[in-house]
Amino acid sequence: MIFDFSFYLFLGVLITGVIWLFDKFVLAPKRIAVIQAATQVHQGVEVSRGGKEHVIVEYAKSFFPVLLIVFLLRGFVVEPFRIPSGSMLPTLYIGDFILVNKFTYGIRIPVLNKKIINISEPKRGDVVVFRYPRNPSVDYIKRVIGLPGDHIAYYNKVLYVNGKAIKEKLIGPYEGPGQTHAIEYKENLTGVKHDILLMPSRPNTLQGEYIVPKNMYFCMGDNRDNSNDSRYWGPVPEQNLVGRAFMIWMHYSDEWHWDRLGKIIQ
Repeated sequence: MIFDFSFYLFLGVLITGVIWLFDKFVLAPKRIAVIQAATQVHQGVEVSRGGKEHVIVEYAKSFFPVLLIVFLLRGFVVEPFRIPSGSMLPTLYIGDFILVNKFTYGIRIPVLNKKIINISEPKRGDVVVFRYPRNPSVDYIKRVIGLPGDHIAYYNKVLYVNGKAIKEKLIGPYEGPGQTHAIEYKENLTGVKHDILLMPSRPNTLQGEYIVPKNMYFCMGDNRDNSNDSRYWGPVPEQNLVGRAFMIWMHYSDEWHWDRLGKIIQ
């Protein structure tokens, strides 16, 4: 079990839920009895005394439905994340707030992260959030490059999938935030077109070939020369997947960037 935000959210739901149930079935009947016993008639008007809810019960009853709704939405439907690094430039900027579809690849039990219903499998080109294999308490976001059984090669900054070089179309010098001296290309990843960054001045030290094992996925950042990804630490196990990133709902770094609002992630 990973003690992350989901765990503490679940703990909040559990504690407030137990307090609410205890009040409903134990304290509330006693409180009603006290009110009935303490009610007096004064000049034709009923006056109630005693039987007041404890402040902890009041807070628990207020927070329980809110925490429960957030927990269910975040655990089964959609979860927000903030991009902390430039490894996915130019697709995702530092400071982008994104939404991740939690049920695209199957329904998982929150906190335990155990899949109970399979819906679909990741596709080549999907941008996915996953638990970092070397430290599952940390979430990473990368693009799926290799599916189980694929042969992946990376030589001289050229990506090969199953023996075929992935086509790149030159766009020009990158002019966006977060990176300098980079060249932007349009990559056609077997039908999925997206932009990547390469830095011609940086030596190509990451080269090699990989066969993606069963139930694992080879993932890379779009900022190819500035990404800690499967080229360093290997493929991502299927059970580490959190979901597919599909939309930028807000951006804030040093200032608001309203043009990022509602942008679909390709």
